[in-house]
Parts: sequence; C-alpha cells; structure tokens
Amino acid sequence: MDILAGMKLEKLDKSLVDANEALAGKIVGIYFSAHWCGPCRNFTPVLKDFYEEVQDDFEIVFASSDQSESDLKNYMEECHGNWYYIPFGNDAEEKLSTKYDVSTIPTLIFLKPDGTEVTRYGRKDVEVGRKNPKEIVAKCLK
Repeated sequence: MDILAGMKLEKLDKSLVDANEALAGKIVGIYFSAHWCGPCRNFTPVLKDFYEEVQDDFEIVFASSDQSESDLKNYMEECHGNWYYIPFGNDAEEKLSTKYDVSTIPTLIFLKPDGTEVTRYGRKDVEVGRKNPKEIVAKCLK
C-alpha cells in the first residue's frame, strides 16, 4: 500500500514495525473510527472478536479520528484488539480517508495483500458474517 509504504505502525505495547513487513501477505482492514463515536464503540468489540478468529491471515490498521493521542490510546486500551494503528498526527490517516472517500465512521475497508480494494463495506461483512470470519477473509483472496 503506497500510502503506508515505509511508515512505522504502532501497537499499544509501543512496538513499532514497518508497515510493509507487518502487512505482507495479509488481507488488511483499514478501520476508520474514534472513541467519541457511539456506533464505533458498538462495532469495535465485534471487530475485535472477528480479528481474534482470523489474525493469522488478516491485519487491521486503525486510522483514528480522535482529537488527541491520549483519546486514541484510551480507546485502543478499552476495546480494541491487538492490532496496529497509525501513530497520532501522521498524515497517512487523512490520505487514506481521502483515497477511500470515507465520509462516516465507523468504516472498515478490506484490501488484498497487493493493496487492491476488496470492499468498502467491511463493517457490514463483519456484522453479518460474525459466525464465520474465516470465510469472509477467504473470499477476499479470490
């Protein structure tokens, strides 16, 4: 993914990893969300459960719309999975939001390992397919 190429992604344990390395060979979900968003707070635990089922083949990159780094980290600690996030203040979030025309949150966009968009409606797919997350990820590879 060009926008994230060469960038360091972070996890709550403060570990940093090169985006290309972290996402190589995986289906990627770009998750646009924020702690202040009620629908986001309802969906995030559902996404966490989904992620725990498919994390070997699937990775999430959280693109936060939070207003502060502490809000972002508090939200991550409260209910997110152990997935990557774009460090606060990095313009990659805005670039991704523009590229994928994100106008509302929560939005979850699925990308193939080569960066090709699979769907902009990943949230719906996750909510509908809660019982079989592996099937959803397998469809993304086709």
